[in-house]
Amino acid sequence: MKKVTMADVAKLADVSKSTVSQYLNKRYEYMSEETRKRIAMAIKELGYQPNFIARSLKQKTTMTIGVIVFNIMHMLTTQVLHAIEEECQERGFHVIVSNSDDDPEKEKKYIEMLRAKQVDGLIIFPTGKNADIYQKLIEERFPLVFVDRMVPEVKADAVLLDNQKAAELAVEYFAERGYEHIGIVTPPLVSHIVPRMERIEGFRQALVKKGLPVVDDYFITTEIPRIQKELTRLYESGRLPEALFAINDLTLMEVLYFIKGNHINTPDELAIISIDDVPFAHVYTPTLTTISQPTFAMGKKAAERLFLQIEKKSEHQPQVFRFSPTFIERGSVKEKTS
Repeated sequence: MKKVTMADVAKLADVSKSTVSQYLNKRYEYMSEETRKRIAMAIKELGYQPNFIARSLKQKTTMTIGVIVFNIMHMLTTQVLHAIEEECQERGFHVIVSNSDDDPEKEKKYIEMLRAKQVDGLIIFPTGKNADIYQKLIEERFPLVFVDRMVPEVKADAVLLDNQKAAELAVEYFAERGYEHIGIVTPPLVSHIVPRMERIEGFRQALVKKGLPVVDDYFITTEIPRIQKELTRLYESGRLPEALFAINDLTLMEVLYFIKGNHINTPDELAIISIDDVPFAHVYTPTLTTISQPTFAMGKKAAERLFLQIEKKSEHQPQVFRFSPTFIERGSVKEKTS
């Protein structure tokens, strides 16, 4: 069976090969709607399949970007990915997603693999432990954008939440409703995971600013599977705080499991606020007060910054973009009576 070529499409559509090429690359500026329709009909009638490998060799682009996430289970990750994929689809780009599990060695291997596949750029939710590799990408002027975390020693575009502000919003809301003994639940604190450090620092500063006690026992900083055990230990000792701030959706789930397992009434016995507006927040009983991240805007900005580098329209100046959190008031915090 004879292979259908671009020349065949051009002949049937009564246009030049260059016009068909422009159509395939979504460059429609200088062609009429009628021309586009004729080319589309010719492609469909002939069953033409573009040779993407040949096109990538000729154009020096694979029309593909790589995205490396640190935990595919995070709600933030899936929502940001959705926005990135939409932005790429509009530009005719494909996305390859890899999950590092926050393992620097896996992240390193995925970077190498994606570079071998000649992706046009990388969006990375970084582990933070491969600064030398990130820096090499920068030195090679390889398009790179960080999401959710930044790596201070690497001058690259980064898109993340205003984490300190998010923590301050939680403490201020608790304080305004009469809560004094407030705890925080977070995975282990490690210096290279910027959001955790910023959220706990914002939390601590907000307590001091409000004149509230800073109690070491109320800082639950442990691996996700141990959170329930640590909370139960406090509960059984009679030292459970009046309110808890969960720094993300995964820590919130552990808090909710703890509450259910110990038959604790929310908000009468324990008030809750968490970062990440989980899908069930408005149907859980009581409804959950949350702090939402603008995930779609963050994903869109990450993709835009990557394409700015890919298209090399101007000398690239890396920037850090911080997005404002949105407080969503629901039923898991009440007005305390004296």
